Amino acid sequence: MYWLDVAGPQRRALDLVVDEFAGIVSAMQAPHILLGIGGGIAAYKAPELVRQFRKLGAEIIPVVTEAATHLVSPLALQAVSGNTPRGKLWDADAEAGMGHIELARWADALVIAPATANRLATMAQGSAQDLLSTIYLATVAPVFIAPAMNTRMWEHPATVRNVETVLGDGVRMIGPDDGEQACGEFGPGRMSEPDAIAEWVLDSLEISNLLSGVNVLLTSGPTREHIDPVRYITNKSSGKQGFALATAFRQLGADVKVVTGPVHVARPTGIEYVDVQSASEMKSAVEAEVDQADIFIAVAAVADYRPVQALDQKIKKSEQNKDGLVLELTENDDIVKFVANRAKKPFVVGFAAETREAIRFAREKRARKNLDAIVVNDVSDTRIGFDSAENAVTLIFEGKEVELPQMSKNAIAKRLADEISQRFLHRSN
Repeated sequence: MYWLDVAGPQRRALDLVVDEFAGIVSAMQAPHILLGIGGGIAAYKAPELVRQFRKLGAEIIPVVTEAATHLVSPLALQAVSGNTPRGKLWDADAEAGMGHIELARWADALVIAPATANRLATMAQGSAQDLLSTIYLATVAPVFIAPAMNTRMWEHPATVRNVETVLGDGVRMIGPDDGEQACGEFGPGRMSEPDAIAEWVLDSLEISNLLSGVNVLLTSGPTREHIDPVRYITNKSSGKQGFALATAFRQLGADVKVVTGPVHVARPTGIEYVDVQSASEMKSAVEAEVDQADIFIAVAAVADYRPVQALDQKIKKSEQNKDGLVLELTENDDIVKFVANRAKKPFVVGFAAETREAIRFAREKRARKNLDAIVVNDVSDTRIGFDSAENAVTLIFEGKEVELPQMSKNAIAKRLADEISQRFLHRSN
């Protein structure tokens, strides 16, 4: 190794060269993201989405549809992205006048946000009517859509067909979220938040081979134990942590299957899903899949009890006892204990939601159920856990405990997946 000792003007010049070289290397490593902006009201979020991508180290070129220019300023997009927005199909300044090919080759990912009902129809038909649609047909990079529209438009059969078509073509979907919309209606159709979109896209581009050939079976969400056709017993689980963990394992190269109760969160692509309602249905689905699993992770908040009898007809108030409705409950099977005590046992990770003495109860539960690891959080803290965007957990192995402070559920999932994978691989060797 050689050291160069310079001072004064020569040192300042050397520093400039080093800084410039570092910037070139950084730019070479930065993911190239084309951000296609559709003409929906959610286009106003585009500058913030650009900012979030750049914050995470990506280089962005906005591709603006004509309709979007009425909702967001190209000048604002240029200011936050550092690149001139593109919008013209016939652009004499583009490479050989073929901007769609130039941009399609440049991109590591094409993200369309908002993806309006019209944009989804264009994509489903394979129509090449503007710059964004021609880029979509020309690129071999992964394509992500973040739908945004009125809830009735989202639920229209034509939109449903178009979504099924583009997903069948390999497009990955983020959202939409439920919530209040600009039109005043409430329901599915809100574009996911910019930070969630940026994080999801960049995470999806980071696929390693650490767990190549490893099968992960994961349960997620709540269960519903029906009382009658309109009433059921359930809990506050949203499925967010389970789906985030499924994504994290997929990014490590594993083949992931999720047995999920009823949830209303976006489903990560590249993962297989089995939908269930009750605890007994979830156990049956796990039994059918567990022989192929190398790792089993029980994230689902499974109901401990179910009604002894689920009635076929709605219980009327007039038919109830004068002292009120009395339910007779019976205990559900313990799914994670069942898996952990099989003769052919995968690496088993359980989850525990506690409201007091969380660590002590989790340690006892791990040993009692023969688990390889358990993840515990304190759900009495309303800032984390059920139906929250963030969590704080402790991962407990035999002889090792890893405390993860409050952070996003995606970040928690990455840390958990790394720790669990390392312990699994060490045991396998």
